[in-house]
Amino acid sequence: MDQKLEAICGDALEELKKIPTESIDLIVTDPPYNLNEDYGKTKDNLEFDDYLLFTREWLSEAKRVLKKSGSIYVFMGMRYISYVYGILEKELGFTFNSWITWYYTQGIGKTKGFSPRHDDILLFNKNSKKFTFNLDDIRVPQKYYRSVNNMRGANPGNVWEFSHMHYCNRNRKKHPTQKPEALYERMILASSNKGDTVLDPFLGSGTLLRVCQNTERNGIGIDINSEYIEMSKKRLEEKFKGFDSMDERMARIPNDLNDPQIRMEYIENHIKWFLHNHNDAIEDFLFSVKEKYFEKMLESNQLYIFDQYDIKY
Repeated sequence: MDQKLEAICGDALEELKKIPTESIDLIVTDPPYNLNEDYGKTKDNLEFDDYLLFTREWLSEAKRVLKKSGSIYVFMGMRYISYVYGILEKELGFTFNSWITWYYTQGIGKTKGFSPRHDDILLFNKNSKKFTFNLDDIRVPQKYYRSVNNMRGANPGNVWEFSHMHYCNRNRKKHPTQKPEALYERMILASSNKGDTVLDPFLGSGTLLRVCQNTERNGIGIDINSEYIEMSKKRLEEKFKGFDSMDERMARIPNDLNDPQIRMEYIENHIKWFLHNHNDAIEDFLFSVKEKYFEKMLESNQLYIFDQYDIKY
């Protein structure tokens, strides 16, 4: 695949106007929430009506550049999310698909009020019937092996638990609102195909381009801050060892894998299905396998899987 990854420095609205009509398969973006966050060259501190005007303008351009079968994911804080929903559905005619809650265990601490522990992500489709959704690419492992279950996995649902990008994370960049790569991985795998073009008008630390790079998509990112553009370009040059975060369910091994043939077939498929972009998680998964099924695998001469990955037993 002749892959194209482009990081553009410029104003989101002006750069969006330069993109050809109906040329983008998917938009995934984390725009400013207008919470007075300092982004180096800019601060998101517009007046209420000015912020809604800005949102209306860039979303209008987003609709124009999306293909008829395209989709858009928009991160948004609670103060404005209902307005963004209204713009997308009532004003621009998008079709609502899902309201996703990203739950995390650590965040801002408050002493007068409840501390926030989630962000919201709106998924809208441009066409109500014709749009991409690759469920098999984003399934999560089942808790139990049952012949009636789809062992390719279950739908992950609309509540996603991923850790914040803590400052101790090996991939943490100098950006105040960096998002985990696994969030973008799930959205991009679900709503685009290999070779498609994915756009982020507010690129920030470059997460979208990094995920596109390793999922065989073309990517376009726009940011007004030249330092963030350079950060994103350098990030693309880093060696890929697996995405910097993961849904913890991806590493669980189902209970009741008692049939030797089914067990080995499942273990090998699990690595291929769920850990394809998470090589650094394979070892932990196999330790879980060893803890749960070691005696049975010993009896059936199946310990070779541990040898393949240098897991001592």
